[in-house]
This record gives sequence, structure tokens and C-alpha cells, in this order.
Amino acid sequence: MKIGYIRVSKHEQHEALQTEALKKAGCEELFLDKSTKPASKRQGLEEALLFARPGDTLVVWKLDCFSYSLKHLIKTLNILKERSIHFISLTEKIDTTMSDGQGTFHLIGLLAEFDHDLSRARTDPGLAVARARGRKGGRPKKLLAPDKVLLAQHMYADKSLSIQEICSALGISRSTFYRYVEKTGAQDASLS
Repeated sequence: MKIGYIRVSKHEQHEALQTEALKKAGCEELFLDKSTKPASKRQGLEEALLFARPGDTLVVWKLDCFSYSLKHLIKTLNILKERSIHFISLTEKIDTTMSDGQGTFHLIGLLAEFDHDLSRARTDPGLAVARARGRKGGRPKKLLAPDKVLLAQHMYADKSLSIQEICSALGISRSTFYRYVEKTGAQDASLS
């Protein structure tokens, strides 16, 4: 059975063009998503995937209507392949029921891997340069100033304020407070 999947923007598009193309391609069931965001939840796609059985074919009008990224495309196509569901994209002429369509599927997988490797190749040297310049990355520390750490220690040693009051006054979380108190050795054994 051929199952059609349609995705259109809520504001800019109408599904008539895709519906007509999918019916002409022989789709017996159609599932629709209307969305304003590319990566928003796709109830229609989920329903189409639940409806499809091994040997069925999921048909889309165009790849960009089906998937919002290469990573998402590969993930979804792998799900289809694992479940023995074929895939056809009418505009790009990808048909996994044919041998050349299987080749296209493998090529898309290679491109996704290549894209991932390129991204890593660009990111790793940049991180190494940043580390060489003394930048560590990650979330900035709340208590960088030594005087703020000393203030936290004195407030804690004074015992007139609760931990929550100290944290509120310094604008830090309880775990940050304990981390700095433990580092400086000011925490007594009575705290847990």
C-alpha cells in the first residue's frame, strides 16, 4: 500500500498541490501536518509511521516537506528501512523500491556522515586554539571573584544566615555554594 505524507506551513502553503501529486502517485491513505516551525512535533508523520506495515511505501512530494534536516532524514529513513517500509520522494525521484533508489539512500547516509566529520573537523581545531588562549568553555562560574568567595565563607561562618539566605544574597544555587565551601575547606562536618 502507498501511504502519502504531506507537510505544509500554516500560513504560506496549502496542501492541495501535494495531495494531488500523492493521489496521482497511487497513495491510498494520506497524513497531514501543518506547522510554522521546521522541527515542531509532527503528529501526522507519527501517525503515518504507525499506520505503515512492512512492504508498504511512504510517499512524499518533496524531501524538504518530509524532513527538516539531513540528520532527521537519515534517522527517519533508517526507521523505515528497519521496518521494511519503502520510501519515495516524487520531486527528487528517490524510490527505494528500485535498486537505484537504494543507492541514493546509501549516498544520503554517506553525505550525513561526511557532514558530521566536516563539522567535527571545523570545531576541534577551534576548541584547541581557545584552550591554548586560556579559554575553557562551558558555563561561566558564578563566584569567580575571590572576594565573593570570601564573602560566602564569612557569611557561612557567621551562622546568623541560613544557606538559602546566603545563596539568595549572592545569586547562586545551593550546589554552587556547597562546591565553593568544600573547595575552601570551610564546610563543617555537621552539614550534609
